[in-house]
Amino acid sequence: MHMTSTEALQPGAKLAKPIYSSNGSVLLAVGKELSESNIQRLLDLNITQVYIDDPRTSDLVIEDAISEATRSRAVKVVYETFSQMIESRKWMRSIANPRLGREFRGVFEDILYDLQSKKQVMLQLTGIYTTDNYLYSHSVNVGIYSAALGMALGLKRDQLIDLGIGAILHDIGKTMVPMEILMKPGKLTDEEYALMKQHAFWGYEILKEHDDIPLISAHCALQHHERLDGSGYPRSLSGDQIHLYGQIVGIADVYDALTSNRVYRKAYLPHEALEILFASTGQFDSDLIRKFRDNVALYPLGLTVTLNSGETAVVVDINTKYPHRPILRVLKDAAGNDLQHPHEVDLSSDLTLMITDCEEIL
Repeated sequence: MHMTSTEALQPGAKLAKPIYSSNGSVLLAVGKELSESNIQRLLDLNITQVYIDDPRTSDLVIEDAISEATRSRAVKVVYETFSQMIESRKWMRSIANPRLGREFRGVFEDILYDLQSKKQVMLQLTGIYTTDNYLYSHSVNVGIYSAALGMALGLKRDQLIDLGIGAILHDIGKTMVPMEILMKPGKLTDEEYALMKQHAFWGYEILKEHDDIPLISAHCALQHHERLDGSGYPRSLSGDQIHLYGQIVGIADVYDALTSNRVYRKAYLPHEALEILFASTGQFDSDLIRKFRDNVALYPLGLTVTLNSGETAVVVDINTKYPHRPILRVLKDAAGNDLQHPHEVDLSSDLTLMITDCEEIL
């Protein structure tokens, strides 16, 4: 399998990974043979890339950092929790979930188990969701990225669980923001942005009212938009005033936002997102970003790339010592012709070849 642009799909192509809807259920299943109407529906849903079966890459196994069952359950719990809160706000009712902490502890323990048992060299998230699912899938992704960074930093299990609960629930305050602002395709007005920024404080207020949510987890919601140089919100904290967990969730939040399709722009590639993080001078701890970079696949498996030779190739393996120089399988020559005998090239040993372009990914 490998990734391909939805616009380049032809009727008859078979999905190699499922497409998920807003509540985490499968919209299109593995093995689905796509029709013209299916392809148009994917385009309408702003899904720009999918995984397809291809005999030239049939041996390539691309696994998500967590199992499909774990991801589906996690997104479903987030969806149901956030939907209940949005509905209660609509009717101006207060709602309290006495099992909130227990439910999300269970969700995160499943995620942690998958991360620790799979022992993947480099983290790669492969779930493809509709854009109306963004708030829910983003919450789960931030939990996964935060856990991976926390593990890399050597945090103990109890610390990881406190961090993970806060990471998954970091955006719960957005249930208080009107949906027309959350899903607005254009730039927010000053008034809308001021309201949006309140979600960090609202999230903290919601979480601290639950006895089974650790207070440090609530601070993840409060501090994930704070920045080391004091330019963040809601309290313009700086330096050591921002807890380590707040800094971790802040990095994970920005990275996943950059690498996700949004209603107002397409996704950045992982290496582009990391360049943006490194370029945010003074806002993030550079050591934390480097540690994060060392555990995330810069060029994910299955990604289609173009070389300076003009050839087209697919990433088939990652060089852990040189993650920016992956192993590729060349599928097309410089003229765009399919090769009868695709061959592999290791960019860490062939220094004359460079990646010059990539297909955008989700």
